[in-house]
Amino acid sequence: MESFLPATGFLYWVGVGTVAYLALRISCFLFTAVRVWGLGNESGVGPRLGEWAVVTGSTDGIGKSYAEKLAERGMKIVLISRSQDKLNQVSSEIMNNVGMSYEYPEYFLDIPDLDNTIKKLISVNVLSVSKMTQLVLPGMVERSKGVILNISSATGRYPVPLLTIYSATKAFVDFFSQCLHEEYKSKGIFVQSVLPFFVATKLAKIGKPTLDKPSSEKFVKCAIKTIGVQSRTSGYFIHYLMASVTSLLPSWLYFKIVMNVNKSLRARYFKKMKKN
Repeated sequence: MESFLPATGFLYWVGVGTVAYLALRISCFLFTAVRVWGLGNESGVGPRLGEWAVVTGSTDGIGKSYAEKLAERGMKIVLISRSQDKLNQVSSEIMNNVGMSYEYPEYFLDIPDLDNTIKKLISVNVLSVSKMTQLVLPGMVERSKGVILNISSATGRYPVPLLTIYSATKAFVDFFSQCLHEEYKSKGIFVQSVLPFFVATKLAKIGKPTLDKPSSEKFVKCAIKTIGVQSRTSGYFIHYLMASVTSLLPSWLYFKIVMNVNKSLRARYFKKMKKN
């Protein structure tokens, strides 16, 4: 009986600690939800951040939607591609949205044209972001203001097997952005890492938007509220909710779910190719 009482006391405090931890997580979740998506900083996004906005990947998807929204807020827009001449048009804001992904989920060694895929993914998702930042950052430092929006991915927040190279390059974008923000926030420069789940774009091969897969326009309408508020954001409330739930999963369960989902997508792709 005597040995039972201390054990009971220990379990009691474990329970109290667990409840307190969950209460804290829920409180933080609700506070962030209200602060970011309830209040946000939409009214503060505009020329005060800089007269010009340089937007890459602006012909489609998220990049195009960002360009339209920033223009609506009175910013002059320069649309750029990967060519060096256009990249030299430095402004007070850049949205790095040049992206490339897999055709379908695949095991690393079975990726078609693996050597070329590695080079392309690193070039587009790593080198382009770094080089464009190198071009625009000096002007921002000189003017003591500027915003850099780097589009990462939820696959950069959590490792995604069968999308290994893509996931790793997007993790680079996220880490790169976080580090830059800490290095230059004291100089008036805000760097944001945007980590969406699926958005209905050509890159994602999703034609019809849904609640959890919004159109690029709907996504950006929400994401723009987070500029100046969150240096690391899911951009869209439902995606924030999904990220919060995912973070609670034990790693073994997370990887089991992701592997099963991507194996299913892989099988579906091959089935479709076989029919064609």
